[in-house]
Amino acid sequence: MNIVVCVKQVPGTASVDVDPVTGILKRDGIPSKMNPYDLYALELALTLASGTGGTVRTISMGPPQAQDMLAETLFMGADSAVLLSDRRFAGADVSATAYTLSQALPMIGNYDLILCGKQTTDGDTAQVGAELAEFLNIPHAGYVVEITDITDKGLVIRSNMEDSIQTEYLPLPCLICTDSRINTPRLPSYKKKKSLGNIDERIQILTLADFQDKDETHYGLAGSPTQVERIFPPAKNEEKVIYRSFGEPMAQQLFTLLSRLKFI
Repeated sequence: MNIVVCVKQVPGTASVDVDPVTGILKRDGIPSKMNPYDLYALELALTLASGTGGTVRTISMGPPQAQDMLAETLFMGADSAVLLSDRRFAGADVSATAYTLSQALPMIGNYDLILCGKQTTDGDTAQVGAELAEFLNIPHAGYVVEITDITDKGLVIRSNMEDSIQTEYLPLPCLICTDSRINTPRLPSYKKKKSLGNIDERIQILTLADFQDKDETHYGLAGSPTQVERIFPPAKNEEKVIYRSFGEPMAQQLFTLLSRLKFI
């Protein structure tokens, strides 16, 4: 089984500034990490590939420094990685992002299964996976917590729909978005890192010039049908109260505080 995992580099800190004009996060000069939800998708891919003798490729869209994150996926066990990096991809909304990925996937080889994390920690839209599947015209499912059966024709998945568990059969090729309850991700292997040698040879970089559709208006901010009206970091509440009493005096103090805050 040939598996592709979509991963994204996200800010590694909550202290992120926002461009007041474009509404885009300012990512330059801040620490980054792999989107935590993508780790579950990658772990599932590595487990499935180990059981079926398949391959795992990771793909991401981002600036050149995203190669460090893709290298981490190789240290975890992925066979190869692809980075879509072009200034004309910048500022993409979920639709433009999904379209860019859909243009690249047919170029990097055949795939049986595409895996995505359920959402990212910077955008939180949980829409890219579903939109990517629509662009590729393949079936998809979200919030997947378990694969109960898998054959060379399809797989049976269970999705957590909050108030119910949905069981569904998906023919291959298909796309699924994994829930964080599906597994426990492994750590990167130092031994694997040392054995890989030149990482740059395993990370393919594609730009708009490599795509079949080279119309710049289909990508990035220009190709985004939605525009952010306003975005801002959440307000920080650093107020705290410390009570050092015990028993009934403590209970009375807590009651007074909760009443003042109108929680009770």
